[in-house]
Amino acid sequence: MVILDNLHGYDPKKARESLDMLLIDRGNEFKELANGMKIPTTSKNWEENILKFCLDFNVCFYDVITKVEGPNDTTEDNHNKIHQCMTLIRQLARGKTNMIEITHMQNLAYTLAEEFKSIYKRLS
Repeated sequence: MVILDNLHGYDPKKARESLDMLLIDRGNEFKELANGMKIPTTSKNWEENILKFCLDFNVCFYDVITKVEGPNDTTEDNHNKIHQCMTLIRQLARGKTNMIEITHMQNLAYTLAEEFKSIYKRLS
């Protein structure tokens, strides 16, 4: 539960309930993403790690497609966001041999994050 406690903007109890509900329908996708990223599904809190990754990837995706620079954005902030996005993509791409595999993993991460947010919103 430690990881869910640190999710910015999410109540840990509702986040746990949302994750549990998501795992009922999407447990196989969580396992596929974990296997693709070489995260053992026997480790403690692996589902929470995958969820955190998916939510981070989702934020990164929206930052990339909706790039609107505000007066408070600095070059350093933009550089850090780009670096974070590239690091996340690199984690997904490790061991893949073509773009179709990478895109599939990206779609999984994006979809899991969107479904989590949808379930969380319904519980609120």
